[in-house]
Amino acid sequence: MSSTKPVSDASAVKFVELEKDGSFERKASSFRNFIEKGGQFKPEKVGTNSWATRTLIVRKLKGLEDFIDVLVVAPPTGWESMPAASPDTFPGPGCEPVCKYEEFKGRYLQAEPNYEGRFTVPMLWDTKTETVVNNESSEIIRMFNREFNEFLPADKAAVDLYPEHLREEIDSINEWVYDTVNNGVYRAGFAGSQSAYEAAVTPLFESLDRLEKILAGRDYLVGNQLTEADVRLFVTAIRFDVVYYGHFKCNVRSIRGGYPAIHLWLRKLYWTNPAFSSTCRFDHIKTLYYWSQVNVNPHRIVPVGPVPDIVPL
Repeated sequence: MSSTKPVSDASAVKFVELEKDGSFERKASSFRNFIEKGGQFKPEKVGTNSWATRTLIVRKLKGLEDFIDVLVVAPPTGWESMPAASPDTFPGPGCEPVCKYEEFKGRYLQAEPNYEGRFTVPMLWDTKTETVVNNESSEIIRMFNREFNEFLPADKAAVDLYPEHLREEIDSINEWVYDTVNNGVYRAGFAGSQSAYEAAVTPLFESLDRLEKILAGRDYLVGNQLTEADVRLFVTAIRFDVVYYGHFKCNVRSIRGGYPAIHLWLRKLYWTNPAFSSTCRFDHIKTLYYWSQVNVNPHRIVPVGPVPDIVPL
């Protein structure tokens, strides 16, 4: 696995490309193939690697541990002084094997030697064809949700995070939650001007206010069951108080202090469902953001709080 093509460290989050007005616009994922029966990448019991919290949660919810192997990517060479930077000291959630960053980058280049995009996670790698299947988390969790059902026990096959009768509502919520919340925190945190920051942080809290009303007296965002909409919001909500509130200046209100319904929903998922708690490492979360994003935190000071990371039920 090698390439003579010089490639910059395009994964480094300390380098963020901004628009002329100082706003941050996330680039689309590059690899968009699908696992599907009869397709190029078939659902079968072979080693496939996946990264990132959304995919880890759905992998566990669906019981795909025997089908989808996980490697956690260690920080790049040159970041040795980062706390828990080496593969030996950087265990993943659940103590999965660690992939050296240079090896991870090499897989992108093996799949596409002229690849000029960012080396992002999650990335779904097919060990049979030795290529990248997909690196868009929203599509990966859909594949996990449906494409392996015929191989799963009945209870796991019955788990449906995108049921047909709720799809229109799920899609609607996903659209504005992604734009203003999931990506909104990054647009606020990476803003290069006051106007760009305010253009991101204002709709972020308008959407959190809206979510607070939706979740009042409810355990789930859509219908009366866990769906991918909950998974997609959870990964941002669990990071909000420990990272986004301070690091990204999303400090109008905290989740624990300003949104009781969201806070209760978040804690119920974390404390009652191992798929959520076992895939969350607060030490990794805080270190990655505060240490690596030097454009936002140049002295790489990792805060002690909040204490606790998540409030008990």
